[in-house]
Order: sequence, then structure tokens, then C-alpha cells
Amino acid sequence: MDATVTVTHAEDVGPQTVAISFETPSGFAADPGQFVKLTAEIDGESYSRFYTLSSPDVEDTFEVTIGIDPDESGPFSEHLAALSAGDTLEMSGPFGSDYYEGESRVVVLAGGPGVGPAVGIGERALADGGSVAIVYQDDNPAHEKRLSALREAGGSVTITDSEIAGSVAEVLTGQKDEQLFVYGFGTFVEKATAAIEAAGGDPENTKVENFG
Repeated sequence: MDATVTVTHAEDVGPQTVAISFETPSGFAADPGQFVKLTAEIDGESYSRFYTLSSPDVEDTFEVTIGIDPDESGPFSEHLAALSAGDTLEMSGPFGSDYYEGESRVVVLAGGPGVGPAVGIGERALADGGSVAIVYQDDNPAHEKRLSALREAGGSVTITDSEIAGSVAEVLTGQKDEQLFVYGFGTFVEKATAAIEAAGGDPENTKVENFG
């Protein structure tokens, strides 16, 4: 669907990282792990980018998590970083087929901005009575409060700035309804896929979103 969405809340959730919540438009339905396209006109030029949902549901609001690199960010990233309650953007979506679908156990491997869908999927899985394990690679972690809350609620959360192969081997159980997810940039996706295979997992049945 296409809609104009209104910001309800924006906050810093880590180094150079902001989470923005929007009022859910009527008729919008999505699951954690899917993504939306956000669009705005800045100085007469239209900009669009895709962002994966980082909220566990879209019942009243939905959230995206955005990394802002001051050395690489352009006009659109700067515009998003400056948003506050009451501001609006154009939205299209949802998109994507690699998302949470009620699996009883989820294992999410997240690199960098992949932490957004990781926390959304983890929170939803626990709320649904399932189990969750997250392996998150980043030397400047974001969403640490939500990751700590997931750990306190019984989830397995590993945060590392080094190789993930050992951590992946520790969290894979091979149980029937265990679903693996990988979210991150291309280099991380390659390493995560290799780690899954080395640990005896099935890369072919892993749900993967490559951020490029």
C-alpha cells in the first residue's frame, strides 16, 4: 500500500543510530522482518530508501531503525535523523518474503543495521511463546536496552565485534521448527551463511535479507 505516515516518536538507540516510530495507517499489515520504502522531497528533489521493520508488530505504530554515518550520509539520511513527532513521510509496502511467520524457535544472525529486524523478530517470537537466539556482530552496538530485555525475558543474546562462527554453532539446535534469519550487508551475509553451513545448519532454508 501507499500512504502518508506521521512520526510519533524518534530516539537515539545507539551510536549514529536512530529509531523512528510512525502511526500505522489504516489497512497496513506487516510482520517483523519485512521492509517499507520511505520517501520525502528535499529541496525539490525526491529521495527514497528501504528500511526493515524493527517493531514486533504494527498494531498501532511501526518502527524502523536507521544508521546515520556522518561521513557517508546524504540529504535523505540527514532529513530522517532530524524528524520529530508530527512530521510526515510517504511510505510504500510492506515488501519482502524473508520475515517471521510464527516459527516456534528463531535464530537471528545480525550484522550492523540487521539489529533492527533482530529485535523486532525476537520480541515477537517471545510474545508468541516461542524461543529466540540472536547473534549480533557490531563494534558499536545499537538497541542494547531491547537486547538486554530480550535476554532477561529468556532469550539468548550474543553481541560480538569479532567472528561469529563459534557463537552460531552454540545456538543452533537443529530442532524441527528452528528458523534461521540473516540480516546485514553483503560481507556479513557471506560470513553468516558460511558459519551456518559449518555448524551443520541449512543455508538454503535460511531467510536472508542482504542490505547490499
